[in-house]
Amino acid sequence: MRSISRVCDVSINTVSKLLIDAGKACAAFHDANVRNVKSRRIQVDEIWSFTYAKQKNVPTAKRQDLAYGDTWTWTAIDADSKLIVSWLVGGRDGDYAMGFMDDLRSRLANRVQLTSDGHRAYLEAVEGTFGGDIDYAMLVKIYGNAPESMKGRYSPAECIGAEKRRVEGSPDPKHISTSYAERQNLTMRMQMRRFTRLTNAFSKKFENHMHMVALYTVWYNFVKQHKSIKGLSPAMAAGVSKTLWSVADLAEMVDATLPKLGKRGPYKMA
Repeated sequence: MRSISRVCDVSINTVSKLLIDAGKACAAFHDANVRNVKSRRIQVDEIWSFTYAKQKNVPTAKRQDLAYGDTWTWTAIDADSKLIVSWLVGGRDGDYAMGFMDDLRSRLANRVQLTSDGHRAYLEAVEGTFGGDIDYAMLVKIYGNAPESMKGRYSPAECIGAEKRRVEGSPDPKHISTSYAERQNLTMRMQMRRFTRLTNAFSKKFENHMHMVALYTVWYNFVKQHKSIKGLSPAMAAGVSKTLWSVADLAEMVDATLPKLGKRGPYKMA
């Protein structure tokens, strides 16, 4: 943000306020328009980041506050259109899993096959939200021991296998996968510097982290083109949008949405 403020010769407070306004507008737009999605297969996953400081460095008095330390972003992606159907930023416990699944179900138009990783919080959340109206399976990855040379530094243990577990309904074993959700996690880390694991560009405020995810989600769904879906945006492939957006279109959407939220604007492209 500081580099952008220097490039544009404006105060960093101006950039911060623009991020907040754009994030609120994008969250409202996603909530209103990504509805009644016709999907066959949904993959869900959680991606780690941190806010204010890494968990081990958070002062003891602040460790119970989700605004400090570990921050998890939950995402649900349609395996065919690559559309991010639902997202949620917060903790990684059962309450957040339930809220995430409630939001996901409210956006779907039909019964789907759902795949998650082995995170146990999903079990109660999916059962409580969908009941028996879903084909649900878990893909549980099996990891080996980390080599002695890698201990004490960031390096994931080697994945030596994966087990497909049917939980509810009749999921097709061929489509029990979280590959698209995990690939979207990589895109998220590459496109948002604050998601980099070893960085000094991490989010200093939890609210700003959420605003950035909201802005990214609308960009990913409506602006980004995917070769795997013939150069369409996920929103076009899912039938949510009829046209491919540009960044200027995104800015115009923010301008149009802010008055409804009682916020400042407009913001024009240079």
